[in-house]
Amino acid sequence: MSKQQMLRINDVLYAIHRDIRADLSGAKLAKIAAYTEPHLHRVFRQQMGETLHNYIRRIRLEQAANLLTFEKSRPVADIAEQCGYDSLSSFSRVFRGRFGCTPGQWRATDIHSGIPFYMSDPEIAAGYEAIDNLPLPEVELTEIEDRHVAYIRHNGYGKNIRQAWQLLQAWAAQEQRSFEQQTGLHHSNPAWVPLDKCRYVACLGIDRPLKRRGVINSMTIPGGLHAAFQFEGRYGELLPWISKVQDHWLPASGLKMKTSPAFVDYHKNHFLSQDQRFELTFYLPVSFY
Repeated sequence: MSKQQMLRINDVLYAIHRDIRADLSGAKLAKIAAYTEPHLHRVFRQQMGETLHNYIRRIRLEQAANLLTFEKSRPVADIAEQCGYDSLSSFSRVFRGRFGCTPGQWRATDIHSGIPFYMSDPEIAAGYEAIDNLPLPEVELTEIEDRHVAYIRHNGYGKNIRQAWQLLQAWAAQEQRSFEQQTGLHHSNPAWVPLDKCRYVACLGIDRPLKRRGVINSMTIPGGLHAAFQFEGRYGELLPWISKVQDHWLPASGLKMKTSPAFVDYHKNHFLSQDQRFELTFYLPVSFY
């Protein structure tokens, strides 16, 4: 995969994740990549390991599963529209194909509440036991501004995320940039997305978009209203804490979860610290309507 191909696919991924309900047709995304549509499909599959169509469908359905779980009173048709489906019948069909049940069954039963996928990692399973009976810290509702970041994407959630952070750290040193504002984007819910399929983005705050792009690209994390929680602990405990926010705090809050990704600001990064401990602020994007 050439540097130019990587840059163009990153631009496509940014367009997809910026608004999953937008028109994400191959033709429109090919224009963003400055490729013909057939060439975009070939290059995307080479880099991402799945077709463009499957990737878009998967992230839309994962987000829909989140909203169905955490927004019990919201009409299914509204959730379908927010996740890019104009037809309720087509949404129900592809949802059943992905999760083995209808959207209504997913919401109304405990069909999705078995053992979370993240429990397959022994350290995360131990982390779940460690924090299970602890109360959530106080929440702060805060408006944050859009922020420019340099970033590198990582497929899968595990200790090998350290490699992405080390690469970003080496780039910052070479570019003589501060390495202080470290942010991790969590695109996937690891309760029902296998850890090796979770999408994570290591980000570093910058003052303006990058003029030179390569392995390290730049994008804007959208601002707006966020619920902020302060967490500290060791590797294995963060994903259970995030699940506790989504499973317990969000349904009782009366707020709605937005489709932009949740993220953490690291004050101490467990992927880089020798003792694998973290101190961070977790931000969940929310809205009143």
